[in-house]
Amino acid sequence: MADTQDENDDAGEGGGKKRSKTFLFIGLTIGIIGAAGGFYAAYSGYIPTGSNPDIGRFEARESDADDMPDVRFVPIEPIVVQLRTDGENRHLRFRAQLEVPSEFQGDVTRFLPRVADVINGYLRALDYTDIADSAALVRIRGQILRRIKAVIGEGKVNDLLIMEFAVI
Repeated sequence: MADTQDENDDAGEGGGKKRSKTFLFIGLTIGIIGAAGGFYAAYSGYIPTGSNPDIGRFEARESDADDMPDVRFVPIEPIVVQLRTDGENRHLRFRAQLEVPSEFQGDVTRFLPRVADVINGYLRALDYTDIADSAALVRIRGQILRRIKAVIGEGKVNDLLIMEFAVI
């Protein structure tokens, strides 16, 4: 009789261990899914974390006029190049300006023919598929700016401002 009672106790404990493992597995699964969902929500901006650098960035301040750098904008002649396509005749219109420190405006203006040559060479090497991507303008701008800095010299050009980039 005592043997049957021990067997019943063992069977009850075995079932309890199995049930507790099931609950542990379900709890861990829900926890992992919740943590992944929370990470995604915070990472994608659905949950504000307070570390957004754009907050207050566009508000006007009184000292902005004094903090503005002394820069000039040097226009580059508009460039039209033919794009390589699969049979269609497409052209790219490109117009930009260079942001330069005011003390280097004369130096940069003297090198504008070389700048136009570098831009022309780079744009002519592009296919239509190269500019069809949504991130293409950022990539092209970086490539052109890097080439301009190689021609003019480091520190003489701050930025390249693309005024017109149109496929016609």
